[in-house]
Amino acid sequence: MTTVGRRPALTPRHLTRTGERLSFIYLERCLIHRDANAITAEDADGTTHIPSATIGTLLLSPGTRITHQAMSVLGETGAAVAWVGEHGVRYYAGGRALTRSAALAEAQAAKWANPRTRLAVARAMYALRFPDEDLAGLTRQELLGREGRRVKDCYREHSARTGVPWRGRRYTPGDFTSGDAVNQAITAAAQCMYGIAHAVVSSLACSPALGFVHSGHELSFVLDIADLYKTEIGIPVAFDVAAADDADVGARTRRALRDRINQTSLLDRCVDDIKALLLPTTGDRGTAAHPDTDLVVLHSDGGRAVSAGRNYAENDGPDVDEVPW
Repeated sequence: MTTVGRRPALTPRHLTRTGERLSFIYLERCLIHRDANAITAEDADGTTHIPSATIGTLLLSPGTRITHQAMSVLGETGAAVAWVGEHGVRYYAGGRALTRSAALAEAQAAKWANPRTRLAVARAMYALRFPDEDLAGLTRQELLGREGRRVKDCYREHSARTGVPWRGRRYTPGDFTSGDAVNQAITAAAQCMYGIAHAVVSSLACSPALGFVHSGHELSFVLDIADLYKTEIGIPVAFDVAAADDADVGARTRRALRDRINQTSLLDRCVDDIKALLLPTTGDRGTAAHPDTDLVVLHSDGGRAVSAGRNYAENDGPDVDEVPW
C-alpha cells in the first residue's frame, strides 16, 4: 500500500479549483479522521465521509478533535482549516492559505511600504464607501471626518427606520452587557465582521497586520476590510435584531448576520475587493503570479525575477537542479 509520505505532492493543476468547491464546511462536537482521500466526522449519530478535495475551508468549532492524518490529507488537497467559535462566529486560528501564490502578499507589502501607494489604497477604500464622490483632494484627516459623519448618519437612519432609540455608541471592552440592546447588537455584529474579514485575509495569504487606514495593530488590515461593509450589513442587522427583542441579543445577531452574509455573497465580495485594491489589472511588474498557479521565482538585479530550480553558478556543474530542497 502506498503510504502518505511516498505519494507525490499535488500541484494546483491536480486540485479542484476554489470556485468549484464548497465555500466552507462547519463541524462541531465530533472526531475528525481520514479514510483514503476523504475526511470522516464521527459523532453519536455515526460517521460521515466528506471528500477532502471538495472543501474550500473546514471550520472547526468547539468540541472537535482532528487527527494528524486528517490534517495531512487536507493539506494535500489545498483545503484551508480554521478554528472558530460556536456557529462559526469568531475566528481563532487558521491552518494555511487557500492560494500558493505570493502575488497578493507581495502586492500588499509593496503598496504598504510606499507612503504614496499606501495613501492611494486608503483612498480606494474610502471610494468604496463614497462611490459617487470625488475624494482626490481630501486629506487623511478630512477622509476620517467624512467617514465618522457617515457612520453617525447610518446610526440615526436605522434608528428612525426601526424605531429603536439611539443615544450614541456605548461599549466597554470586556463588558458586553454594559450597553443597551442595540449597542450589544452592534458589538456582536462588529466582532462577527472582524472574524469574517480575518478568515478571508488569511485565506488569500495577505498580512492581517499591514493596514492602509488602520495601523499599529496585528489585525489592522482585517479592520480595514471589515469596515468596508459596516454600514451596509453590520449596523442594519444590529438594529433589526434590537428592534425585534431585547433577549439573547448576541446570539440572535450572529445568526441574523450569518444569513445576511449568505444572501449578499459577502465572502466573494471580500475576495474581489481585496484583489481590486492590491493588484493592478495587468499584474505587478506585468508578471505577477495568478493565485491559482504554483510559480516560484528568484529575485535578481534591477527588480528582475528569474526562474527558480536552476543553478546560476558560472562553470560549476549543471545549471538545472532537478531535486527540490
